[in-house]
Formats: sequence, C-alpha cells, structure tokens
Amino acid sequence: MDTGDTAWVLTSAALVLLMTPGLALFYGGMVRAKSVLNMMMMSFGAMALIGVLWVLYGFSMAFGNDVGGGLLGDPFEYFGLNGLLGADHLVGTLPAMAFVAFQSVFAIIAVALISGAIADRAKFGAWMVFAGVWATIVYFPVAHWVFAFDDVVSATGGWIASRGVIDFAGGTAIHINAGAAGLALALVLGKRRGFGRDPMRPHNLPLVMLGAGLLWFGWFGFNAGSATAANGTAAVAWVNTLAATCAAILGWLLTEKVRDGHATSLGGASGAVAGLVAITPACSALNPVTSIVVGVIAGVLCALAVGLKFKLGFDDSLDVVGVHLVGGLWGTISIGFFASADAPAGVDGLLYGGGGGQLWKQFYAAVIVMVFSFVVTWIIGTVINKTMGFRIDEEDEVTGIDTVVHAESGYDWGTLTAGGGRVIGSPSSPTDARHSSTGSSEVSA
Repeated sequence: MDTGDTAWVLTSAALVLLMTPGLALFYGGMVRAKSVLNMMMMSFGAMALIGVLWVLYGFSMAFGNDVGGGLLGDPFEYFGLNGLLGADHLVGTLPAMAFVAFQSVFAIIAVALISGAIADRAKFGAWMVFAGVWATIVYFPVAHWVFAFDDVVSATGGWIASRGVIDFAGGTAIHINAGAAGLALALVLGKRRGFGRDPMRPHNLPLVMLGAGLLWFGWFGFNAGSATAANGTAAVAWVNTLAATCAAILGWLLTEKVRDGHATSLGGASGAVAGLVAITPACSALNPVTSIVVGVIAGVLCALAVGLKFKLGFDDSLDVVGVHLVGGLWGTISIGFFASADAPAGVDGLLYGGGGGQLWKQFYAAVIVMVFSFVVTWIIGTVINKTMGFRIDEEDEVTGIDTVVHAESGYDWGTLTAGGGRVIGSPSSPTDARHSSTGSSEVSA
C-alpha cells in the first residue's frame, strides 16, 4: 500500500461526491422557482439510494469476476463488500476499500445526471424506483464493461476494458450512458406543459454558476483521481482537464455571440460542463494543445446541440442530451483523432499517424453503450409509467411540484413580492434555459 496514492484517491472520492450537490445547484438554478427543491432532491435521492446499493451488490456487479463474456460481474462475490476489509486486500497500491469508495461516487453522479432530462414533471417516488432499477440493470453492468480491467480487482473484467478502448474516467459509462438514458426517459414522460410556448427560464443564475464551479472543482478528482495514484498520469489528466474546460467555455460563448448577439452567464457555466464532459474519457490520451482543440469543438458542438430538442420535438428539460450525450460522444471519439503516444495512454490517433484502428474502437464502444442505455432505459421507464405512473398530474405540474410532492417551497414569496404580487428580481436568461431571446418581466414561477 502506498499512503500517498491512498490519500489522493480518498481525496478525489470526496471531490467527486461534492459534484452531486454541485449538480443539484446547477440543475436547481436552471429550473423554474416552483421546481427547485424537487430538482435538487432528485440528486440527493440518488446519493442516498445508490450509496446503499453500491455497498450491497453494485461494486460486486461492476468489479466482481466476469460471469457473462465481459458483460457482468458476479453480484455475490463481494456482496456487502465481504472480503474487502482487510489490509492485505489491495487494488494496485490502494486498499480495496479506497477503490470501492472512489468508484461509488461515479455510480451516484451517473444516476443523478439523468434527472435533468425530466425536470418539472416526474414523481419523486417513481424517480427513486427508476434510479435503483437503472443503476442495477444499466449502470453497474456498463461500469463492468468499461472500468473492470483484468486482474485489477478480480481475474476477469469487462469487454470494453479488455479491447483497447480508451475511456480514462467515464465518457461512455457516465456521460453517454446518462445522456442516452435522459433522452429515453424524456420521450417516455413527454413534454412539459407549455413546452415551446411558455417561458421556462432559469430562476436563479447565481445558483447555476455556483453549481458549475463546484462541478469543475470536483471534476479534478473525477479525472485526475482516475489515475488511482498520485503520479504523472494524474498530473497530465489535471492539466488537460483545465485546458479543455477553459477552451470549451470560450467556444460556447463565441457560438452564443455569433448566433444570438450576446454571451450569457448560463452559456459560460454550460460551456464549462461541456468541456469537462468531453475531456473525461480523453484526459490521459491527449496533450494540452489537443485538449484545447477538443474543448473548443465541444463548446461549439454542445452549444448548437442543445437546440435539437426544439427541432426534433423532445423535451430534454436541462439539456442532458445536448451536453452529456453529445459531449460524451465527441470526447470518446476524439481520442481516435487526437490521441498522442506521448501522453500516458501511449496511443497515436489518426492525426498522429496511428491509423484508423483506435478511432474504430472508440466509435463502436460509444455507439454500443448509447444504444444499450437508450433501449433498456426506455423499457424501464415505460414499465414504471404503466404501473405506478412516472409523471405528476397536469394540475400539480401547473401548481408546482415542490408544494405538491414535497409540501415545501424553495422561497418565501411573501418576503419577495411587491405591488400586485409581482416577483422582484427578474432573471435575464432566455426562454427555456439556453435558447430564445424572448422573455418576461417576471420570474416564471
């Protein structure tokens, strides 16, 4: 056991855990005021439930010995983390429990990310049932595919990990997986009442920017911590994460300026997340300059992609598809173009003379995870919707999901009103988060 590596990985695990409350703030600020608590509770609910499932059987399903051709770990091998408590159980230079801790927070945020696609309209109880089923049937197996390398925890691991696909910190298992699931769930639940017609602007942009800042801070643990050691690979991942994220902000803001005539705070926060998503799988395979290139392209692509829901007619409330699915696909596939053998991954991509082999590996891994997640999530969501009902009643949606479902409200409106009940402090953001320049002089409650 190396104490420095252990300290770094445990610190990284705490950083990644902080990302889920950061996501709650990011998502919470983007919804209307009547939905902020429900939105944040969906993240906190995921933390509570997935943390328990991970201890019981999730870690074993993800990292137990393979029982199905690289598709699934043995759920009983480490049930309840049995056999991993002793000091002689190591994963590389780490105590096994440090590795368990680090991987647990990835499972938590992967589930929480999906919630942004169904903001304003999902029953909290149905969400919790979905979160548990989805983690069990989708995330834990996909984590096995991607993160379970042979002889790391158990003798045999997952099919993606064993075939030379590069996904350093979870572009496929986390972002493509959650993005495809968000799309499927948005289709199952249908559009919010008034989608495309009524103002659905973020109610609190400072919350959004605070959440983005916490996400960025925690993401250094997400990416650099995935080295599972305090070494040069972690340092390269850290610098590449910084470079790509900064570049993505610039790419998003430039796109907004050209398209809309103004660069917004919401665009800056969203650009940061887009860059973080894109560099996640690639941070060990690129050099800092190509990380900037990948980041700029991610900012532009995701800024353009968030408008697809209006053109294609699906209501992905907070652009999980436009940011996480598109950003995850780009980041994963970009490795096939921009990977450099000088980076820790040691692979040359197409533009560095490596041919198309790595590009093909990255492409098929990304597509298979996307299709698997979409299809299985659609089935899970449909079953829940047909049995217990996934969507709140229309009247309750109009009234506000916070007061109806949680018997609370995010704000004491009595202290924030003046005159004829008009709410003081109008946000300057466009209708439905990132798109229309039309607006209203009142907060859309």
